[in-house]
Amino acid sequence: MTPATQSIISSTSSALTGLLSFPPKPPILNHNLSPKHPNSNRIEISRRNAILLSFLTLVPPLSQPHRAHAFSIGISGPKNWLKEQKRKSYKFLLAPVDASRQILNSAYLLLVSKESDFTEKDLEEVQRMSRSAARDCVPQDRNSFVSFQANTGVEVCTFRLIVKNASSLLDNKDPAKLQAEAILNDLIRSFTSLNGLAGDTDIQLSSKRQKLADALMDTISSLNKFEEGIKDCLEV
Repeated sequence: MTPATQSIISSTSSALTGLLSFPPKPPILNHNLSPKHPNSNRIEISRRNAILLSFLTLVPPLSQPHRAHAFSIGISGPKNWLKEQKRKSYKFLLAPVDASRQILNSAYLLLVSKESDFTEKDLEEVQRMSRSAARDCVPQDRNSFVSFQANTGVEVCTFRLIVKNASSLLDNKDPAKLQAEAILNDLIRSFTSLNGLAGDTDIQLSSKRQKLADALMDTISSLNKFEEGIKDCLEV
């Protein structure tokens, strides 16, 4: 081996030894703490900054919104959503009205289908159906438990509850709400008159049976108007 070759090998060996050797371990000042990477804090801060920037790109600016825009988000939005939900469920809300209308139609057919053979039992059935169709809105026809509820401040009139539900998002002076309340009062008067006639009718007189039949038709008409008033409140 020539002296030049020996010199090259020696230089290479020295370089490899320098690359593969490890620096001396730093002294451990506290035996309870493990050594920490010197750049770990910087890495953690950088990650937090990256996450924060990503979040800020998804969230709208938190500057003071325009007053009208804030009102729309805080009040108008949920209110419009509730209105839409009420519109979608209007058939469910008006189900008692439709049921009462069907009951009155059945009572009318029972009354007019029998002339001379209209019995006391038939009259009792008409009276029962009239009370059922009134939905506890005629105080004189309420049973003791329903009367007790009404006396304790519980609203028991189904038709009044329907008005409150349908108009709950309207102002007190809204024309649709005022109209629905007026129609409700007319409806209650119709049921009061109907049930009074059903209780006092002499079934032997065809004229009184006809008067009761007319009262049934008038109450059905009031129910139809009431339904339209509720739809106006819901804007259906």
